Amino acid sequence: MTLDQLIQSLTPEVYENLKNAVATGRWPNGIQLKDGQRELCMEAILHYENTHDVPADQRVGYIDGGCKSSKGDDDTQTLTLQ
Repeated sequence: MTLDQLIQSLTPEVYENLKNAVATGRWPNGIQLKDGQRELCMEAILHYENTHDVPADQRVGYIDGGCKSSKGDDDTQTLTLQ
């Protein structure tokens, strides 16, 4: 079985379990991930997201690049030192 075949066979539940394992450092049964498993899980997550066309704003590590503050209405005051 190739990596692509493996990723195609992952269910959304397995994908969510992998994301949770990476976030917590533990498998769903509470066992701690061993050395290297977090990296392998993260690689599988990234491949899954690319293969299954997960929207960018729902992907692991997404950071919204837009500024949430409105311009001119931020109550900024200029400090003048004398």
